[in-house]
Amino acid sequence: MHVVGTQVIPEQGGKRGFTVEFVGQGGEVVSVQLRNDSDRTLTSHNAIERAKTLMGELASFDETRATDKPAEPMLSARMSGDVEEMEEQLDQGLEDSFPASDPVSVTSSAIPTGKVRKH
Repeated sequence: MHVVGTQVIPEQGGKRGFTVEFVGQGGEVVSVQLRNDSDRTLTSHNAIERAKTLMGELASFDETRATDKPAEPMLSARMSGDVEEMEEQLDQGLEDSFPASDPVSVTSSAIPTGKVRKH
């Protein structure tokens, strides 16, 4: 694959991590999702290098040494009962939708015709 471009897409403003997309000359796209650690050391500036490192590790992956046990599926915060994570997601959603309390703008669409009705 001949890479002609890259994109770094932040998740929740980069707080949760980034998705790095490598775009090929023929239109192919390889995406790497990177989760931020607790120290938040992942940034939009070093995400491409981290994704390249991860892709290198993947290229040298030896499937004969891998376990046959399938990976455990990740449960959502609601399914796992993680109240703290649900609160964090709610706070993030509220921040992303701010200011939701702006008043609604009301305008009248009535067009005066100049005619006077006689009763």
